[in-house]
Amino acid sequence: MKAILEAGGSSVEDVIMFRVYLTTRDDFAAMNEVYGEFITENVPSGQLPSRTTVFVDLPHEVMLVEIDALAVTA
Repeated sequence: MKAILEAGGSSVEDVIMFRVYLTTRDDFAAMNEVYGEFITENVPSGQLPSRTTVFVDLPHEVMLVEIDALAVTA
């Protein structure tokens, strides 16, 4: 996610919303822990983006997570 944002001239600090799609509730705690570490490391300002987590069936069985990010730059 960070590399994609930076390739587009943005950064994690510019993200105002993340939408996380998981295929099972069993993965929520692990995702939440990794997400917290990622945000702590990449958003030093403390201006946290909103986040929604949705449980869905993804298009391919091997896909366990998908993440959308909405970033705003000046």
